[in-house]
Amino acid sequence: MPAKTGMQYKQRLKNAKNNVFIHGERVDDPTSHRATKNVVNSMAKLYDLQYEKPDRMLYTSPTSGKSVGMSFLRPESVDDIIKRRTAIQEWAKLSGGMMGRSPDYLNAEVMAMGVANDLFAEDDPMYAENARNYYEYARESDMSLTHTLIHPQVNRAKAQHEQKDANMALHLVEKKSDGIIVDGVRLLATQGGVTDEILVFPSTVKPAGERDDPYSLAFVTPNNTEGLSFVMRESFDYGKSTYDHPLGSRYEEGDAIVHFDNVFIPWERVFVCGNSSICNRTFRDTNAVVHMSHQVVAKNVIKTEFLLGTVLQIMDAIGIDGFQHVKDKGTEVMLTLESMKSHLYRAEHGAKKDRWGTMTPDFDSLNAARNWYPRVYPRMVEILRILGASGLMGIPTEADFEHSDLGPIVNRAMQSKNLEGYERVQLFRLAWDMTLSAFGSRQMHYEYYFFGDPVKMGMSYFDAFDKEPYKAYVNDFLKQTTAVKPNLS
Repeated sequence: MPAKTGMQYKQRLKNAKNNVFIHGERVDDPTSHRATKNVVNSMAKLYDLQYEKPDRMLYTSPTSGKSVGMSFLRPESVDDIIKRRTAIQEWAKLSGGMMGRSPDYLNAEVMAMGVANDLFAEDDPMYAENARNYYEYARESDMSLTHTLIHPQVNRAKAQHEQKDANMALHLVEKKSDGIIVDGVRLLATQGGVTDEILVFPSTVKPAGERDDPYSLAFVTPNNTEGLSFVMRESFDYGKSTYDHPLGSRYEEGDAIVHFDNVFIPWERVFVCGNSSICNRTFRDTNAVVHMSHQVVAKNVIKTEFLLGTVLQIMDAIGIDGFQHVKDKGTEVMLTLESMKSHLYRAEHGAKKDRWGTMTPDFDSLNAARNWYPRVYPRMVEILRILGASGLMGIPTEADFEHSDLGPIVNRAMQSKNLEGYERVQLFRLAWDMTLSAFGSRQMHYEYYFFGDPVKMGMSYFDAFDKEPYKAYVNDFLKQTTAVKPNLS
């Protein structure tokens, strides 16, 4: 089939009857359940946008000749990379970058691993063929995917095989002639209840050793597979209006604990089975991390634009745009935006073809951006919070404005330099939902840990950075300052 529409996305979810639990109850239909229906509607708009802007969002499949999602495109030129980025940012603009796991993120992973699949063949050529076939299947079926990377957070000082209850984590139970049996728990599937299938890959932030081979698995399975269930955290969509909760009421993606109860995975859906070495190298050796990082940085440019726009609107609304410290805070956000755009430009225009012929963005610039953004996003949120000040607390609800007696009073009391009370509160409720609400707090936490613990990420970045040219530069400079080294013996 070609790229799906929003209606087709919803119909798949209704038909799948995924085993999803939230607030202690089973979600029979995620398209109508109070905790998931609004994000389902937002996801549906993403898919409908593919047909509203087909020149930007679709391309012709090389195998079927049908129109498929641009986020699956295997780039063969810099222009192709820019086409993918344009599609990524079109999707991101719908939510102001507030949907961190829009489908394009994992579509980039599937594309990269499907093309650069020979790593998986180290164990068996079958695994490489599986990765290649799944890329085509996901592209032609326009799969929406969630994924899970990490073991439950029990004792972080020990490897998984050393845990007191080691087999509580997802592990290999049995190899059979037609597939494998897996059992245990994994974290943390964003959009687990509102997608078609789940990708299981180990996190590589903390590499595993050979004794963790039973936990070193990579596979994909439909979300309605027998024995598979999702336990979602408390929803931050409280059923409020889009006026009261402009973000949480539309873009609450949800995060889920994933339980595999002796689940059968057919061999054709397995990519790695009990090989920690391959798992540790998967994201880097296939360049999946590069293409995924490109999607993230492109999305975060839009997110920063949205945050900057909100900052500037608040400055203008309450007449604080002339104060020195306010301008300085606005400048911080502007500098972040322009720095992110520069990283993205360098990544795209410094792209080179990898050994599989895929045009791959420059990873140095993307790696810097993905390590830097978790450190500056909390600061940008803080700036918005500081500028909003008590205005983020003095925010009546839509019902107050609709009250026949209260409405005129509240509208007058909440007026600002350039806005009527109703419009001013609408703006400040947006800023509150980006900073102080449960949704906004989750956004900050999410960005901070997007690729893993920022400290561990920073250590990996430091260790991999080519430091020698800079040390040599200083050594050469110092040699020029002393003609003859004195005898100090």
